Amino acid sequence: MNPAHARSGSSAGLESNCATPMRREDMSAQAQRVMALSEWEDRWQEGRTGFHRPRVHNLLEKNLDKAVCGRKEIRFFFPLCGKAVDMKWLADMGHTVVGVEISEKGIRQFFEEQDLAYNEEPVPAIPGAKLFKSADGKISIYQCDLFKFSRAVAGQFGGIWDRGALVAINPCDRLKYATLLISLMSEDCRYLVDTVEYNPELYKGPPFLVSEEDVKNVFGGGCDIELVQTVDGFEERHRSWGLDSLMEKVYLLTPKAQ
Repeated sequence: MNPAHARSGSSAGLESNCATPMRREDMSAQAQRVMALSEWEDRWQEGRTGFHRPRVHNLLEKNLDKAVCGRKEIRFFFPLCGKAVDMKWLADMGHTVVGVEISEKGIRQFFEEQDLAYNEEPVPAIPGAKLFKSADGKISIYQCDLFKFSRAVAGQFGGIWDRGALVAINPCDRLKYATLLISLMSEDCRYLVDTVEYNPELYKGPPFLVSEEDVKNVFGGGCDIELVQTVDGFEERHRSWGLDSLMEKVYLLTPKAQ
């Protein structure tokens, strides 16, 4: 996923379908920004992965109890996972992790840098896709377009950590993205999503501005939404984007009772 994200490290692995009419919230320059999968691939090939963090994300550490909620051995989903070290951190706690990432290079780097033996196999349900799985079976990463992934491929999940996927996908694809993520949530799923807010007139993204209104617009129909933490996420590197401030917010999403 994406340049700069404040993400755990991921790349936007999804084919866009942005030839749709612009809605009210789509009037800004950011809303019309469309990135192709090839652009994310190029970033990995060229080593432009400033979005990757070498340490476990502090906002995941601080809010993990809200996602776990006393449960054991949760299946966590990581959309656009990149080589996020958060995956091994959760696996070491006894959870299992399934990620989706477009860059094969990023996936291989994850297993190599974490010193994990892994196997590789095709994914019959997704032509051209590959599944990379740790030898102990605790971490599985699908190398494919996220929008070709579904619960028919890997079931549903009890936890989701989204640090950089929602802020990296093309804004016109957010409703499609939310529909997919909601379909992957089990009844007891707890979904933590990390977003960023800044002046979009100063930086075209990604990561894209995702406001609380945006979160409610795309997820509100299927999920209860709680803002759990707001922090000053501005770092010196953000000056190169033309910014002088950036806020990071984490929301907890849970499926609405049927």
